[in-house]
Amino acid sequence: MSSVYDRIGDGFSKYRRADPRIVDRILRFLDLSPPATIADIGAGSGNYSRALADLGYRIEAVEPSQVMRDQAVPHNGVRVHEGVAERLPLQDASVDAVICLLAAHHFQSRRSAGAEMARVCPEGPLVWLTFDAREAEEPWFKEYFPTLWELALERSPPIGEVRRELAIVTGRSVDVVPFLVPWDLKDCFMSSGWRRPELYLDPEVRSGMSAFQLSDPRVVEKALERLASDLDSGAWAAAHGDVLEKDEIDWGYRFLVAR
Repeated sequence: MSSVYDRIGDGFSKYRRADPRIVDRILRFLDLSPPATIADIGAGSGNYSRALADLGYRIEAVEPSQVMRDQAVPHNGVRVHEGVAERLPLQDASVDAVICLLAAHHFQSRRSAGAEMARVCPEGPLVWLTFDAREAEEPWFKEYFPTLWELALERSPPIGEVRRELAIVTGRSVDVVPFLVPWDLKDCFMSSGWRRPELYLDPEVRSGMSAFQLSDPRVVEKALERLASDLDSGAWAAAHGDVLEKDEIDWGYRFLVAR
């Protein structure tokens, strides 16, 4: 079973670490005590699976990419499965909750994925963390990386559309809860450098951001050269230094909580 991360996932686990604030949000949305069983769909290298297992939960981690699964650190509380969201390798009613963190934009069919999550978890909560670039505060990132921002728009449908789809296929009410990105985010996904633009100059950090890995490297390199030059000259700070006064920002990340 192939996955986009079989091509771009090397080194993912170094900078894509579980952020405790995201873990705390997940726990509040789930409202379940250990040792409840949670399915982590699109688990990647298992950073959040392990964080939850450390708290006593039993995790069924589903990930299609062999490259990503190979990076998973073994944990007694985590069982790792090869599989895709549209055909989960889990039995009916086998888990108490489902989480899906920044993976829905890779699904072939969100409706099929949602239906599968409801099949394996017919009673408990389903929690997605996803992204809608249309909801973001005007980001400086778009100025330097316009093609990447366009890619984000293409891959992230309107959050209202996703909410309606999830509600229809699961038969549940779905709440949309903004996640404001903290400046010192431990999980270095695409927006993590909003107050630390120098992060984008590090190829190891960029290796964990699918938008960079899926874009034309020549376009990316040209944009990085401009960003580096503007950071050195002070032009970036002059134009965008107001973000340095913020502790968190809305760049369009949203939790969908289906109950």
